[in-house]
This record gives sequence, C-alpha cells and structure tokens, in this order.
Amino acid sequence: MHKDEIKEAWVDIAPDNGSQPVAPGRWAFEFRPAMGRLLSAHPTIGPAFNTLYSEIMRGPGSLSRQEREMIATVSAAAQDCYY
Repeated sequence: MHKDEIKEAWVDIAPDNGSQPVAPGRWAFEFRPAMGRLLSAHPTIGPAFNTLYSEIMRGPGSLSRQEREMIATVSAAAQDCYY
C-alpha cells in the first residue's frame, strides 16, 4: 500500500480551552498540548502510556536521554507526526 493510500487515524481529544494551566510551576502553559488533551480524554490509556514513556525515555539502557529524544524526533518526522 502506498503512503498516500493510507487513511489517517483519528481520535477525538478534549478541546483546548486555553484558560487552565496543565500543571503548576514550570509546566503552567497557557494551552494544553494535544498529547495531554488526548490522555485526559481517554484516561484508561494515560497511566499505561506514561509508564511506557518513562521506561523508554528514562529507563536503563545504552542510549542517553538526548539520543532517545533524537530518535523520537526523527521517527515522528518520518511519519509526518507533529505534536
């Protein structure tokens, strides 16, 4: 199947009301990032996703955090994923 023939996945996410910070302190953005809205709209996947993400990005391994972030960035860009 050619890339142009693949239908995009669509998951409903909570609207960005822009008025409530996501969390206190340095994370007190004036907007709610799409991933945060997705996880809040689907609370059963949030804890599992956070556990997986923490293990991949912060768990033991031979790659540094910076190398892991670069792999995630390149992988997302290769899939036309901009979040």
